[in-house]
Amino acid sequence: MKRLLLFAMVCVSMSFVFAQKKGDKVVKVTSSEIRWWGYKVVKTVASSHSGTVKLKSGKFTFDKTVLVDGEFVIDMKSIMAGDVSDEDQVKLTDDLKSTNFFEVKKFPLAKFHLTKIIPLANSEFNSTVYGDITIKGVRKTITFPANVYITQFTVVIESAKFSLNRRDFKVFYQSSLKDYFIKNEMDIQFKLSTAVLDNENRVPVKKKK
Repeated sequence: MKRLLLFAMVCVSMSFVFAQKKGDKVVKVTSSEIRWWGYKVVKTVASSHSGTVKLKSGKFTFDKTVLVDGEFVIDMKSIMAGDVSDEDQVKLTDDLKSTNFFEVKKFPLAKFHLTKIIPLANSEFNSTVYGDITIKGVRKTITFPANVYITQFTVVIESAKFSLNRRDFKVFYQSSLKDYFIKNEMDIQFKLSTAVLDNENRVPVKKKK
């Protein structure tokens, strides 16, 4: 019995060590901006809406100096329409938070797990980002172009504007008639970093001594 207990303790200790070594450094996101766009069936500037949503938390995990993955939590209660004002803004924002769309009382958080980054050559964006996004409890694997800058433990990601199908995540009006006039695609674009970005040199700003 004592030998069995000792063996179990050794196994637990080894599991803990391996878990610790999987990623030896975690770096938090310190700056972020997330924008969204939605469209009516006739996709024009006049028939679209746009706004913002806030990142609740974000982190990158490194194994030595190699980026392993990233975990990001989005505060869906912060979603807001930014292209209208006053009563129209309140009405649209409340609609987005309701059961008609993102149902934020039941699903207050969305998540994105970054799984890998593949460099691109001869392109407007230097990388393709792969990951899993979860909205309203539904997880989908997605890819999108982005400019990614990694310097030791500093990461900056500026995504292209990319599309998600809102119906994949059950984001639609309960009334089929109203939903008929809305495009299924919703566009997302974001910027996030672990440090202040030097826009001229595209590298993190060095801290003053």
